[in-house]
Amino acid sequence: MHLRGVLEQRDAMASLSPISALQLLLLFFICFQHLPNTLVAAKSKVHIVYMGERQHSDPSVVEDSHHRMLADLLGSKEAVAESILYSYKHGFSGFAATLTDSQAEMIADYPGVVDVIPNSLMKPQTTHSWDYLGLSYSQGAPNLLSESNMGDGTIIGVIDSGIWPESESFNDEGLGPIPSHWKGTCEPGTNFTSANCNRKLIGARWFIKGLLAALGGPYNATAHSDYLSARDVSGHGSHCSSIAAGSLLKNLSYKGLASGTARGGAPRARLAMYKICWNTLDGLCSTVDMLQAIDEAIYDGVNVLSISIGWILPYFYDAGERDTIAIGAFHAVARGITVVCAAGNGGPRPNTLVNTAPWILTVGASTIDRSYPTAITLGNNRTIMGQGLYTGEEVGFAPLVSLQEAGVYGVLASLCTYLPTNDTLMAGKVVLCFASTSGSTQTTSLNASSVVKAAGGLGVIVARNPSHVSLCDDFPCIEVDFNIGTQILTYIRSSRSPMVKLSPTKALVGKPLTGKVAYLSGRGPGPWTPAILKPDVVAPGINILAATIPSDSPLYNGYTFKSGTSMATPHVAGIAALLKALHPDWSPAAIKSALITTASTTNEFGDPILAVGEPNNPATPFDYGGGIVNPNRAADPGLIYDMGLTDYVNYLCSMGYNHSAISKLTEKPSVCPSKRPSILNINYPAITIPHLRTSVTVTRTVTNVGLVNAVYNASIECPLGVKVAVMPRVLAFNSTTKKLSFKVTLSSARKTIRDYYFGSLSWIDGKHVVRIPISVKTEIIPSYVDSA
Repeated sequence: MHLRGVLEQRDAMASLSPISALQLLLLFFICFQHLPNTLVAAKSKVHIVYMGERQHSDPSVVEDSHHRMLADLLGSKEAVAESILYSYKHGFSGFAATLTDSQAEMIADYPGVVDVIPNSLMKPQTTHSWDYLGLSYSQGAPNLLSESNMGDGTIIGVIDSGIWPESESFNDEGLGPIPSHWKGTCEPGTNFTSANCNRKLIGARWFIKGLLAALGGPYNATAHSDYLSARDVSGHGSHCSSIAAGSLLKNLSYKGLASGTARGGAPRARLAMYKICWNTLDGLCSTVDMLQAIDEAIYDGVNVLSISIGWILPYFYDAGERDTIAIGAFHAVARGITVVCAAGNGGPRPNTLVNTAPWILTVGASTIDRSYPTAITLGNNRTIMGQGLYTGEEVGFAPLVSLQEAGVYGVLASLCTYLPTNDTLMAGKVVLCFASTSGSTQTTSLNASSVVKAAGGLGVIVARNPSHVSLCDDFPCIEVDFNIGTQILTYIRSSRSPMVKLSPTKALVGKPLTGKVAYLSGRGPGPWTPAILKPDVVAPGINILAATIPSDSPLYNGYTFKSGTSMATPHVAGIAALLKALHPDWSPAAIKSALITTASTTNEFGDPILAVGEPNNPATPFDYGGGIVNPNRAADPGLIYDMGLTDYVNYLCSMGYNHSAISKLTEKPSVCPSKRPSILNINYPAITIPHLRTSVTVTRTVTNVGLVNAVYNASIECPLGVKVAVMPRVLAFNSTTKKLSFKVTLSSARKTIRDYYFGSLSWIDGKHVVRIPISVKTEIIPSYVDSA
């Protein structure tokens, strides 16, 4: 049954939960992107019975109602005890239980049940970056870091793979008492006790019941080198936590590279870890556990949630399945918690975003103004600069070989993934190989270096799409793009005795380097709600040096480099904590607006930011949303595009839900206008028109958070072939006028069919530039086509 049909059927039931219409809407947005369905379908009988908002303020009463409902279905309290995994009772109502398919169908018709959601699985989206963002740590530096007292008093919850509490990034030196609004705990487990928490890491919980149900049996932690506790064994959660709120550590580097002060974005903010990802099948996280983690985080009192987890690409939409991140995030945002999520690593292709619900702050990844040039000198004395993290001795001139050119193997021998193991042709030589897929990850270089090293090779040159630099554990491993790789291959073919010299890496910071949208960063538009621009912003996510676990390889003094939107997400979570500390009355929507409207779209030279892809191009809002985050400008944005109940009511109306259902949702009388409102009028800090045939007018409202008496003038950058008119063009604020609305009319003057064009609308008062992106897809119907 379609969502609208379900809603209307439930609306007709007098005993229906008042909040249910919202929850059906929440579940509309983001599709599941699965592991192989056989893993879940064959072994998992766990379902989330989702009941919307709590019907009672006492969690114990809510939990009792769940047990009564389940007992009615199963017939006894004993059966309930065996079936139920979690009771969601703090931020919302529902429970996770083991049910047969027929039982799941039956309970879906119980009064108050919004939806029954099958358990599924997700994965993580895997120093100088803060200086690059303008948050330098120095005495007296006037920036957001100092003005917010480094985020003191705020709490960042991280939902991830756990944490290594002994890392120096989580020491509590200089921190005062734990914030009084904290209600969480430090949950004990294997090799983890309450003594592992302190005034920095103030809470830790772990959740595994959903994963156990999906796997269909117990989890052998020893076999998986894991701990049944909040302790991290992959390094992902520790890395993300230290980026968001790691303590100050001076003079840190990776073997002399990337030296500086390591710290999190909000070094005086407190951390709470919620471990839901486990060390099996390269890291798995259950949706049942995700929802429980969000529910507990709401109760515990976090101010910001950082979630570097998403669905697995490629994804498939199934109307019977729902996204628990979007559901839990809505309830968190409704309680004033900013939820920051990774956009995913599916780039550079379009429509590769995850976590696209409009209440989520969705973050893509950018590079920073630091690179690691590594010289490759060919036998013809030509020097080529690759990228690497090699700090060993120089590899003097040695034979250079491509196994395909050696004539022994076929064309596959040139590919890194098909290098033969223990081959004598590689002994004493440097090997050139090519990555076999676009967007190749660090695994390609690591595997190639491992094979070449085992065969007695001296080094490897990997040709791949530009992305992050791989760590190859002190083995010479240098990466170049495909064009350079082809040039090296041409040299091999043209030389009787090709030779090469590999030099150690040197770090290069600042000019002429500029930040770019990373190759791997998930791109818009969002396939399910294209009128809501995603990602919202991008932040540093490539080659980020941060804390990890002692067994991570390679590492140096407990720190290593990692890349992905997973690393970009905690950057923005840390900034959100700083903004919350500076502006405690700001809503999550206000924080998001401040970040989007002040983000950078040009580099320090005034040139457009580039998006690394196939080929590189100037970035568009589908690559970076508002742009690369600029924390200092976000601290004083001038105007914000806030969102509240009215916006969500209008949004529900625009989706076609009736006023009776919406009234139950809001618990207040709500009447949709006779003419359905446009989704284009949701007060998002962006204007995105997926289908512009003639003209359309949209409305936005801004709130003055700058100077009391301020006058803003409109400045328009029109998308190509689109006319943009703003009314009024001047906004004047004073002590009594805090909010003002304006209309934007967009008219197409193009004859081209189905193309996106981009521009912007900025409000300028002489101090602030409040910019929102405009994205318009013109869709002119030729006269010979029946437009009906």
